Amino acid sequence: MQLSIDLTGREVLITGSDTAARQAVRRYRAAGAVVSRLSSPAGAAQAGPLPERPFLVAAVDDGQPGWAAVLGRYRETGVPVAAEPAAGPAGHVTLVGGGPGSTELLTVAAVSALRDADVVFYDRLAPYQELPALTTADLLDVGKRPGHHPVSQSGIEELMVDAALAGKNVVRLKGGDPYVFGRGGEEVAACITAGVPVRVISGVTSAISVPAAAGIPVTHRGVSHLFTVVSGHAPLTEREHTHLAGLGGTIVVLMGIGTLHHLAAGMRRAGMRVDMPMAVVERGYRPGQRTTIADLGTITTAAAGCSNPAVLVIGDVVKVAEANLGYAGAEAELDRLASALTGA
Repeated sequence: MQLSIDLTGREVLITGSDTAARQAVRRYRAAGAVVSRLSSPAGAAQAGPLPERPFLVAAVDDGQPGWAAVLGRYRETGVPVAAEPAAGPAGHVTLVGGGPGSTELLTVAAVSALRDADVVFYDRLAPYQELPALTTADLLDVGKRPGHHPVSQSGIEELMVDAALAGKNVVRLKGGDPYVFGRGGEEVAACITAGVPVRVISGVTSAISVPAAAGIPVTHRGVSHLFTVVSGHAPLTEREHTHLAGLGGTIVVLMGIGTLHHLAAGMRRAGMRVDMPMAVVERGYRPGQRTTIADLGTITTAAAGCSNPAVLVIGDVVKVAEANLGYAGAEAELDRLASALTGA
């Protein structure tokens, strides 16, 4: 159970060692509480009056024996006691997949890592607008934009490593999943080389979630039994076009607006049929989400006003969105397509 309460000006006693309680102290101060500390149960557990009678006791689990008796005495006087997690070990890096941009799609592990962070280096495709409500960490924008890279990739890696070596808990918050065109492997390698402990928390990739937000499944029985994810940052080669056209199934292209003309022309040259359905889903799960439907022969003109962040979907599954149906109707449309494609 989670509760929200206004702690502005309220006295909150935080129990637990300084190391374990450091994040809880930051959180409660950020919430406006007047924080006092009790770092050891030894003195308070002795007979005599309680150190104070606060509005709330935040009990950090630091592993020290003796806290149960202290907290029991506060409960006996009617003071509520809230359990708080201990801060994680200092000096490590966590790569966090932030999903397609909505805090509702953050994983529980991602929220926990943000809560425990001292500094967060975030990208523009991550749900950074809501970070102040999720963490008390210092927030640094290191995101890249087309033609504008204020912090280079090597610079980002250096910032992460330096902060961790200084004893900070570092979160590198990235859009989607760190290992899907997110250069997560490079950042993990940089940490390992520097001797910095590092872990990766997977995120909801936009390759699947953004088409879903537009009502487009990337696979469906009898219509598409595979999907391929492609980066749209650079034009594909003729060999890659031929390979994709021959695979069949669904093709998902991330951040492909800039290379859309090249992609459509290349797929036509590779033999993909001109009436193959295509969709461009812009700003998935964000304000202004928009879906543009066309086919391989007309998508360049239809998507002339589209911009990144966007996900391109190529395949017969797009017919669902083209019919502008709800999810129940989408299933019927897909079944009809499956029958048509299999000759049933």
